[in-house]
Amino acid sequence: MITYRTLKEDEIKRELFRYFIRRQVVTDCRRKEQGKWVIKSDPFIDDWSEQDYWTLVSCLKHTLSAGGYVSAAFCDNRLKGFVSVEAEFFGSRKNYLDLSSLHVSEDMRGNGIGKELFLLAMSFAKKKGAEKLYISAHSAIESQLFYQAMGCVEALEYNQRHVEEEPYDCQLEVSLRRTSS
Repeated sequence: MITYRTLKEDEIKRELFRYFIRRQVVTDCRRKEQGKWVIKSDPFIDDWSEQDYWTLVSCLKHTLSAGGYVSAAFCDNRLKGFVSVEAEFFGSRKNYLDLSSLHVSEDMRGNGIGKELFLLAMSFAKKKGAEKLYISAHSAIESQLFYQAMGCVEALEYNQRHVEEEPYDCQLEVSLRRTSS
């Protein structure tokens, strides 16, 4: 059985990720070339190093200390997915909040965990007063299909920091006006 709960800052430690498998085998990616979206073959394996996990712990702790949101999915008390939303509004109208991470462990993908975590993130952002949730999404076609199924579209305003940090990511948004919570 999958359980979901909001995490507290003192829970976020390297040990929390002991049974979390980030590994993602990527074959095709969605990229924007000359103003048009195309699917390109670009095979690679995306995974996290030990240093990446330590950086993640630091980032998630910072998210919470700044007033943001971190929620997680557990199976048998083992972390199998998590989502984070930053607290700072941005955009020309200050109407966006940033979904800074959404990951599901490789062994649990396809079980609805990502959808539930995404809905929790949307609910948090809407309660904070955001009109839109911004996603700088991995370009893997599987990731893109997930976000499309969740109602995401290309962002009307790009967050330049995200574009510079991850130039191959797809800059997406989802409207929070249509949700009920």
